[in-house]
Amino acid sequence: MSPSPPARRRRLHLPRRMFAQVLLMQVAIAAGVAVLATGLFLAPLSDQLDDQAMRRALAIAQTTAAQPQIAEDLTDTPATAGGPVQREAERIRTATKAEYIVVMDRRGVRWSHPTPSEIGRLVSTDPGQALAGHDVMQIDSGTLGRTARGKVPLRDGDGKIVGAVSVGIAYDSVRARLLHAIPGLFAYAGGALAVGALAAWLISRRVQRQTRDLAFSDISALLAEREAMLHGIREGVVALDRGGRIRLLNDEARRLLGIGDEAVGRSLDEALGEGRTADVLAGRVTGTDLLTVRGQRVLVANRMPTDDGGAVATLRDRTELEQLGRELDSTRGLIDALRAQDHEHANRMHTVLGLLELEMYDDAVEFVGEVVGDHRATAEQVAEKIQDPLLAALLVGKATVAAERGVALSLADRTGLPDRLIDPRGLVTIVGNLVDNALDATAGTPHARVEVELQAEGRTATLRVRDTGPGIPEEQRELIFTEGWSTKQRPAHRERGIGLPLVRRLAERQGGSATVGEAAGGGAEFTVVLPEALAAADLEPALTVPSDPHAHTVAEEESR
Repeated sequence: MSPSPPARRRRLHLPRRMFAQVLLMQVAIAAGVAVLATGLFLAPLSDQLDDQAMRRALAIAQTTAAQPQIAEDLTDTPATAGGPVQREAERIRTATKAEYIVVMDRRGVRWSHPTPSEIGRLVSTDPGQALAGHDVMQIDSGTLGRTARGKVPLRDGDGKIVGAVSVGIAYDSVRARLLHAIPGLFAYAGGALAVGALAAWLISRRVQRQTRDLAFSDISALLAEREAMLHGIREGVVALDRGGRIRLLNDEARRLLGIGDEAVGRSLDEALGEGRTADVLAGRVTGTDLLTVRGQRVLVANRMPTDDGGAVATLRDRTELEQLGRELDSTRGLIDALRAQDHEHANRMHTVLGLLELEMYDDAVEFVGEVVGDHRATAEQVAEKIQDPLLAALLVGKATVAAERGVALSLADRTGLPDRLIDPRGLVTIVGNLVDNALDATAGTPHARVEVELQAEGRTATLRVRDTGPGIPEEQRELIFTEGWSTKQRPAHRERGIGLPLVRRLAERQGGSATVGEAAGGGAEFTVVLPEALAAADLEPALTVPSDPHAHTVAEEESR
């Protein structure tokens, strides 16, 4: 037969729920404390009762020895059961309920005892210390059993020691007092344990509500899942406590906001600085899908309050989406411009064809020369004054778009910009935004005109864009630089209110400024000053620092 399998050892399993485990542990702690306190109280109580019994015996002995008649009778009368010493000792013993009162002479012979037959015999314990003049307290055993004893010397009228007095208190009475105190002590301990158990239950119920009756394993799994989720998603997550301090940041939030772990525990204003981003995350700006610009990134933020008074904010990077929206707008603009050019080109071709059919060859040549010359003159004028190829190409393209929209786009006479730009893409973004805004403001108005002025002085570049539109009211001249603010209708594919905040952010990034005022002939005049826009004249253009690749990809529109 195969051997029987070994018996499985039964293991004690704790409850799985956190509430039950906390309750069990707290009740166990309360019971342990109650038992420990009871034991610590009982240990000194026994010693205190012994000490009280010995002191009582000593006090009776001292009172007995203080009576001079007993000392005289001890020296003048024999030790008999009916003698005066025995009668006085028994009277005192009966009155004090002592176990015994023994009066002895200097030889240790008893002159009194509760058992008369013991009178005249030597005492069972050594009376040496009392006969030597010392008071003695002790727990000892004698002919009457274990007693708490007090012994004192007995002196005559001259103060000479003539004997001793020994008084005993039955130890059984001391132990009875101790046993009598135990039920009451246990009752107090039980009451304390009951109060502790009730408090433990109330605390555990609170823990149960706050932990939603989860087990420790569930909480551990949730924490692990939370960490994996927070650091795995491509949305930034910022958790705030009820005081508005950051208590959690995931990896994406650190990247989007440009902050690290040092921001945890600090307020939003301290970690991010004052601005719209801090206001949105703190809830000082309300709404859903709120736009904000952080550095060169366009972010969409949403905020959800939590039950503990804090909040969780999520951040999405809209930079690439804004780039796609800008490219879509540019594509639509180019399509409209190409459609208009195609129509104009067809008209011109019909005109040339008519001139040729009428054999007006000289007029046809002159007409073609004028058309080609106008485009060439515009390109040559821009290239002469703007030596940076990216910026020159942008202005040539904008001039074509402006012409198709019925707006005259020109460069100011004082314009001049060398090919020494440190961040040409950043300046392209700034110029593109401001020119587009100006075209939007002037298109459809009579005698529409936009003028661009770019000047260089040392390493400082100054940009001015003037238009003949309706202008910006003075009370809105700072408001238009706020993220998300715009008077334009929101297109379906992207948000408004990004371009001008980005212009100011790019300018401030280089230590400059972006402002708006009123143009001389009416309309608006935007001024951007970039103190460090140009490389030193003795440096090669090839050594210029490239800009952030995201700088030119963000929406370039006005927040009017």
